[in-house]
Amino acid sequence: METSIQQADYIQAVKAIKEAIQNTRLRTSRLVNRELLSLYYAIGKYISLNSRSAQWGTGAIAAISQNLQQELPGLRGFSEGNMRKMRIFYEEWESVFENRPTLTDEITTSLLPDSIEIRALSTNEIAKPLPDAVEIRALSTHVLQPEELNAFTSVGFTHHYEIIKHTETLSDRLFFIQKCASEFWNVDTLKYHLTQGRSKGEFLANNFDKTIESESFRRKAIAAFRDEYNMPFVEINDDNDFPEKQLELAIVANIKKFLLALGSGFTFMGNQYRVVVDDKEYFIDLLFFNRQLRCLVCIELKYGEFKPEYAGKLNFYLSALDEYVKLPDENPSIGIILCRSKSNKTVEFSFRDTSKPMGVATYRTAHELPEQYQSILPNAEQWKKLLE
Repeated sequence: METSIQQADYIQAVKAIKEAIQNTRLRTSRLVNRELLSLYYAIGKYISLNSRSAQWGTGAIAAISQNLQQELPGLRGFSEGNMRKMRIFYEEWESVFENRPTLTDEITTSLLPDSIEIRALSTNEIAKPLPDAVEIRALSTHVLQPEELNAFTSVGFTHHYEIIKHTETLSDRLFFIQKCASEFWNVDTLKYHLTQGRSKGEFLANNFDKTIESESFRRKAIAAFRDEYNMPFVEINDDNDFPEKQLELAIVANIKKFLLALGSGFTFMGNQYRVVVDDKEYFIDLLFFNRQLRCLVCIELKYGEFKPEYAGKLNFYLSALDEYVKLPDENPSIGIILCRSKSNKTVEFSFRDTSKPMGVATYRTAHELPEQYQSILPNAEQWKKLLE
């Protein structure tokens, strides 16, 4: 008996210590990444100010890189190409991070003290004397929200460079940064989404720019929804008299899988959610609450192609939710129409004069998955066997 108790204690001890080690590793890696980004940004600024103003001659960056390798044998990450990437990193984010708060507002919990200086190496390629040092400061700004800045500093430099290469707007860059931070995308996954997703115009068709006043809430809303959702657990018979009801029941029966498809932060509140307006009952197909957005999310299911009249009905539901269901401290409700296909121009015209934030996404069921996925994912019959 005593042996079994001791064994249980040992198992608990291993679990507790393992968890502590893993949490410390995660915090340390984030701190190190934050400091590295500050370093790369500072070096990028130093290189930019000197090279763009003709302070340096041709070949200066290559010469500096070679000298660094000689002075610090085994140094990695400071090739000529990488140092040019650091310059791009600074120049693309200069407008955000050079708009700094006052010194008292800056982050002080840094692994590197603010007074650290990296002395520049002189070379024959440099036409004029260099400034004395590379100034490293914690990345801070009033432009980004705290959660956006945290996401920024948790994403690796290679990820940042790929995002810079494939995007132009701040909104798009923050979208991919937050996805990398929240869903732990590696570089290959990021590259796939950059070439297949928003950068190709395949983003959620929505009216958020016109209907959401808060810039922070708008950014989060854009990042929270996708253009298309794969639902291999759903099988719909084309000869069914009520395909939308069949779709709803399939989603509810597999609600855990659907929540995973939606992404992080969603909580299911119910299907056929009842609201009463002027003593008449109305029923919303699916209702969720998103913790990150702090708002209700209404999803209307449509079997066929998007039609303009869907927008008016969804606008009505969102008004009812905001009036009768939304709590005072919550953000305005968001509506999503989930349909099999859509025309972006039709969606644009349908949303043009609506007052509530809404979007249109498409879905793929078991029979509609692309060929490259059909050979990998189970079909509907296999899903049934797996769930038995």
